[in-house]
Amino acid sequence: MIETLHISNYALIDKVDITLHPGLNIITGETGAGKSIMLGALSLLMGGRADSKAIRDSGRKSVVEASFSGDSFAGMERFCRENDIDFDPERVILRREVSAGGRSRAFINDTPVTLTLLRDMSLHLVDIHSQHQNLLLASPPYQLRVLDSLAGNGDRLAVFGEAYARFRRAVKEYQLTRRRLEQTRREEAYLRHQYEQLEEARLVDGEQEELERERDLLSNMADIKTQLNIVLAALSEGEVNADSLLKEACDGAIQLSDLLEDADSLAERLESLRVECRDVAASFQDFDRSLSADPAQLEAIEERLNKIYDLERKHHTDTVAALIGIRDSIKAKLDAIDMGDESLRDLELAARKAKKEAVELAREISEVRRCEAERFAAILRERAVPLGMKNLQVEISVKDAELSATGIDQVEFLFAFNKNQPLLPVGNTASGGEISRLMLSIKSIVADKMELPSLIFDEVDTGVSGDVAGRMGQMMLSISGNIQVIAITHLPQVAAKGTVHFKVFKEDTDQATVTRIRQLSDDDRVDELAMMLSGSTDNAAARATACSLLGMPDQQRQTTLDF
Repeated sequence: MIETLHISNYALIDKVDITLHPGLNIITGETGAGKSIMLGALSLLMGGRADSKAIRDSGRKSVVEASFSGDSFAGMERFCRENDIDFDPERVILRREVSAGGRSRAFINDTPVTLTLLRDMSLHLVDIHSQHQNLLLASPPYQLRVLDSLAGNGDRLAVFGEAYARFRRAVKEYQLTRRRLEQTRREEAYLRHQYEQLEEARLVDGEQEELERERDLLSNMADIKTQLNIVLAALSEGEVNADSLLKEACDGAIQLSDLLEDADSLAERLESLRVECRDVAASFQDFDRSLSADPAQLEAIEERLNKIYDLERKHHTDTVAALIGIRDSIKAKLDAIDMGDESLRDLELAARKAKKEAVELAREISEVRRCEAERFAAILRERAVPLGMKNLQVEISVKDAELSATGIDQVEFLFAFNKNQPLLPVGNTASGGEISRLMLSIKSIVADKMELPSLIFDEVDTGVSGDVAGRMGQMMLSISGNIQVIAITHLPQVAAKGTVHFKVFKEDTDQATVTRIRQLSDDDRVDELAMMLSGSTDNAAARATACSLLGMPDQQRQTTLDF
């Protein structure tokens, strides 16, 4: 439930702190006192639009914060864990801050979050029902949710949802495959032509680089031969060459070995140089013998490279590896064409099987809905008739529909409010007051099924009076036995049913007019109800009626009247 509510710097509210209670919390006040302002501030915690114009003092940010407490918060722990939010099993705190520039920040348990996360969390905590939400009663999705809630279809719908998702995925895969197959079949001749060209090329990864190296070698053969001749002449084949010079040096060193110390080692080193020189010369001679300027070989290489280059230009690439990848991709498309009909049949069978499973689950849900619809219609009439609709007739229609994410049913709430009137959709037959009473009756029925800690009614009793108003108040009180109820009302019959009573009022300060709220004592409640009944706190009859509505003992009532 909502334990505390803090609002600061919002519209006429400078600062308000409210401690709410279990049971039925009543909020009253004159028109324009600021009840709707408080509700607007609370809607910010529901992810509502932040309006910078609502900021009272542009020099400060506007803050709305609510603390929710309870024995357990259904689904909260997993929600917090999945979104990296600190979780307290006993308390959840939602906060919204709006700056004068319109910038908005949201927090859950002091963790910054997106507005989407704030809204999703608040949906687990509170339900605000205002007059404009009465339009929901004519909404088929809302009608279906109410029926499923009463039927306890939550787990069944979760299982069905997974089956329906599998069916949709199977259909999507079938449709995509069919479109791809149709597209490739239109291109089949062109694809086969491309594949034949690439296949005939007998491409080998890395061959382009090798061919380019060989082409460069053959193209520069004359220069290579010239340089080889220069090298060989210098090493061993010229009139004066390195080998002969090293031989002379080696012979001279040997002759010096008897005369100079260490000359022997120097002679050995010279001999090693001569051997290495001969070895290098031999390697260059091998190069010379192996290389030959073969015009036919160069022409063949050029022809092969030109073929590779043509394919690369055609397919907008510059490597043989990429061409091989394109070839294999085309081959896969052609294989898919060849196996297309068989693949489509398999996918169609899979989609039909998935649909059959989903339909079977949807039928189970439909049977439960049809049983619950009859029971719900009877209970709704029983609850609503005492609210001034003695001729009310109710039918919860469940008709067959195409398979969808909600099943195979079309649900429609039909009502007749007068004798001999045909049953019609609620939007075509009910007045605003009648819709309000129907919505309250529905809320009272589904209260046991709701997992919401708090329910807020914003003047849903508008348009009713007298005994009906009292019955509506009693119905709100009954709902509050299961969940916290906060009711904003103008009716004393409803206000008198409250467990606690708050009054919203305006107060003038030295600087401005501000909205205040305070919890009323028993005597204060008598004053407030008398004011609501007669416009005066001194009217004896109104005070007596107020005491009667509050169920005060006669002695206390007399004391109050004397005062």
